[in-house]
Amino acid sequence: MGNAAGGVAGFRVSATVNLAVVIVFSALIALGTFLSIKLPVPLGEITWAPPVYMALSILGGPWTGFTATAIGSFVGESLNVAYLGWPAIYAPGIVWARAPEALIIGWARKKGTKAMVAAMVGATVFETLLFFFPDAFFYTYGLFGYGNSTSWASGFALASTDLLTMLDLAFIPVALVLIRVARPAFRRLGYG
Repeated sequence: MGNAAGGVAGFRVSATVNLAVVIVFSALIALGTFLSIKLPVPLGEITWAPPVYMALSILGGPWTGFTATAIGSFVGESLNVAYLGWPAIYAPGIVWARAPEALIIGWARKKGTKAMVAAMVGATVFETLLFFFPDAFFYTYGLFGYGNSTSWASGFALASTDLLTMLDLAFIPVALVLIRVARPAFRRLGYG
């Protein structure tokens, strides 16, 4: 029986080890979010963080992945807000869309490679929709400084740039390589 941190039967991941993993991976995710390919507002960026949180969700488990993804994404996007002047809604917005991905991906951690890939694809689609629908609403009603498009059709059209989030699918092979390379180290730490 595993523990909440993802340990295997007979060996529990200590709270200290799990905290250290969350801290290190939060920093990597924040760095990958901040040091990204910047695109014009409202597009945001193409970040280097997806393979990191995808791999962590498999290696460390869904809750470890969720925690590190939420913290790292918030910090990284907050840096973009502070240094690049992006709308403040971007920081909680990226957590809203990204953190649940870790839970979806982490669910498949012991179900084989095909299930992991399917979960990563499903999680990316989920993230894309969690950006797209709120942004369509924000554009339609002029919330958070997004302007006022006056109709649902134009709000959805303006939000259609969020569909580019599907480009994160290209990071799945990178995440699979990271999982393969890092799995022995995570097993030594007690993650199953």
